[in-house]
Amino acid sequence: MTRKFAAAAFAAIMLCTGFARAEDPKAFKLTIDGVSVDIDPGEDVDVTLPGGKTSKVRLEHNDFASFSGGTFSFVHPSNYSVTKTDLGDGIAQYLMASALGTLVVVQKYDKMNPVSLNQLMLQEMTKETVQAGGELTQEPATRKLADGKELTGLKATVKTRTDRADFEIVGFGTTDQGLLFITRIGDQDNATEQPLIDKFWETLKIKL
Repeated sequence: MTRKFAAAAFAAIMLCTGFARAEDPKAFKLTIDGVSVDIDPGEDVDVTLPGGKTSKVRLEHNDFASFSGGTFSFVHPSNYSVTKTDLGDGIAQYLMASALGTLVVVQKYDKMNPVSLNQLMLQEMTKETVQAGGELTQEPATRKLADGKELTGLKATVKTRTDRADFEIVGFGTTDQGLLFITRIGDQDNATEQPLIDKFWETLKIKL
């Protein structure tokens, strides 16, 4: 059953990665004194107000945004979005993905403690690369959050002749609920993508 969950979760990660990169051409609707306009961040739009006056408005992103999944929260760059997928049987998955394939995944389990699933999840996420000849190495890992909570799990690296990807899979749980956290980053993208991972870990808060 746990392998089935891991396989389903990995499939959802791959499926949602594409969706996470898609953006609505007009992502926001701005309403001023009853007048609504569709607008994108950074765009200037002329708005004619009820009194006849025309005003120029601009919508801009803050550099960072906060996301909450109820039992956890974190801060991320505002140009990234977080997508939620219901995996069934009390499991919800939250995914943040970059165009280069960097992943931040949070899985929330309402009926079980998922801390022991880290090995199974790693196998699912690296299976195809390993079967194609990739070399997988791993080691136990712990991560201490700013509030003192300690997450346990593993760190792993999978290498091919031309590429390398680093994974961290750690969890936190109680008797019958918990959270599993997964990050993935490619070595060629480290300079530009590592700040995304760092901000996640620096600001992650767990409310269990």
